[in-house]
This record gives sequence, structure tokens and C-alpha cells, in this order.
Amino acid sequence: MVLGVDTHRDVHVAAVLSVMGTVLATDQFPATAAGYRDLLKWARKSGAVRRAGVEGTGSYGASLSRYLLTQDIDVFDVNRMDRADRRRRGKSDPLDAQNAARAVLSGRARARAKSGDGPVQIARMFKLTKASAVKARTQAINQLKAVFITADPALREELAGLGNAELFRTCARFTDVSSLEEVGEESVLQATRITLGLLVGIGPDTAVALLITVGDNPERLDSEASFAALCGVSPVERSSGRRQYRRLNRGGDRQANAALHRIVFTRLRVDPRTQDYYERRIKEGKARREIVRCLKRYAAREVFHLVRWLQPGPRS
Repeated sequence: MVLGVDTHRDVHVAAVLSVMGTVLATDQFPATAAGYRDLLKWARKSGAVRRAGVEGTGSYGASLSRYLLTQDIDVFDVNRMDRADRRRRGKSDPLDAQNAARAVLSGRARARAKSGDGPVQIARMFKLTKASAVKARTQAINQLKAVFITADPALREELAGLGNAELFRTCARFTDVSSLEEVGEESVLQATRITLGLLVGIGPDTAVALLITVGDNPERLDSEASFAALCGVSPVERSSGRRQYRRLNRGGDRQANAALHRIVFTRLRVDPRTQDYYERRIKEGKARREIVRCLKRYAAREVFHLVRWLQPGPRS
């Protein structure tokens, strides 16, 4: 008999075929150690199993492949069917498992699965770790240099000619931990004030994103309309002839826009007032995207007035 397995994160679907290509059995098993044992025990009920075709032996099927190899079964790595075959034969997990077994029977699957249990696998883990660390280091360097773009010109000129190592040492000497903690606490406090403003759907992370958009001088924003435009939630006129409509604004601060988007969808889940509004507009024939655009505009209005009210000084 030949075993074919279509692998997934949580479950594996297996099929047992005879050497003539007849499907003898198909079933699914959890992707666990006990599931692997049950799968092989089930497959051997149909006869002796010496070969297996497994999809994804380097990912979802890696653990199963290692187990089958310890049971003296030759495991072959099977590629997914090409799109032409899938259009002709259809697509389902049992079909994929059967095709994996047929790939072994026909000889199309010739690449034996890696054992993944020796020093090479350990070296692979080290390589992945190094690649991740290098990527994180590069991102940190790029972020640091991006900060210099808005820094004081004298500081920017002082640091411009430094290599990375010297740049890090110089910046480390600038750090004043006490002042950073003080600024950080103030930012969190201000974000929390917004969160406690009884505005449904606003959490600390969303509040901070909106505060960053407003800046330290919110008086620069003349009106709620200017804040809405800054967040990219002001409507854009797209009327023509007798057709009058507006579309989503794809400009503005996209981080603030995303924050308002999260507020709206949180309210759609938990806020009765927002849910009632949504249902009423749907019955009026409004499209979902247009309703969400309106709700984001309303959320921007609420946030703007709350931020202005929280600022020190005279309030209008």
C-alpha cells in the first residue's frame, strides 16, 4: 500500500491507495504525536505500508515525516498540484491526499524527505535565528536614522558622518532615562484620559495613535473638519450629473485612519447605538463602505472635541 497525506496546521488528511491506484481508505487525524500513531495504525489496517507521499515535509508535515521515517517508511516530499490539474480534477483535502499517494506511485515524487533530526537541523535553527537578528538590527538602524530627519539641524549634522558603531555609542550617551520615563508617563497618562472619556472603542494604543496625529499643539487644527481631513476620513466629492455621491478619502495620516477604523469596528460589535445606526442606513440602501466612512467621520469628531477639551488653557 502507499500512503498519501495532505498536511495542515491542526489536522492531516490521509489516503491509502493500492499499488494499482485504487483508493482503499481516507480519513483525517490531529497533528499531534498521538494523531501520528493513530494515522499509521489506521493505514496499516489496509496492508503493508512502505512508502508515503507527504505535502509540506519542510513545514506542516515535518513532524509527521520524521515519525514515519522512524517507522521504516520511505517518505517523499510531494509538491502541490498545479492549477491546471486542480481545475480539471477539483480541490479538496481528500483529493490532495490521494494525489500525494499517486505522485509516489507514478514516480513524480522523487525527493525524499529530510530527516530533520541531526546537526544540520540545529544549524538551520541557528541560521534562522541569525537572519532574524540581522533583520531586527537593520530595522533598528533605519528607525534611528529616520528620527534624525526631524531632529535639530545641529544634532543632525553632528551625527551625519558617524559610522553605525560610533553612532550607537554617541546616541547612548544622550539618553536621560529619568526624562524619558517622565515623558513616557505623561504620554500614557494623556492617552488614558482619552480612554476614560467614555468613548466606546478607544483603547490606549488607539488613543496614542490619534494623539500623535494631533501633535503637541492641537490649536493648529482650526476645526473638526481639519482634523477629519488630517485623518483621511473627510468625504471626497465624486458627483457627476444627476448622480450625487462621495467616496472614501485615501489621503491623510494612515495610522490615524487605521485607529479610527478600529474604533468603528469595535463599536459595530459592542455598541448598540452604532449597531442601530448601521441597520437603519442599510435599510435606506446605503453601502457598507459608505456607512463605515460616515461612522469614521463621527468618531473623528468625538475624538477631536475630547482632545481639545483635555488641553490646558481656555476651552471653547
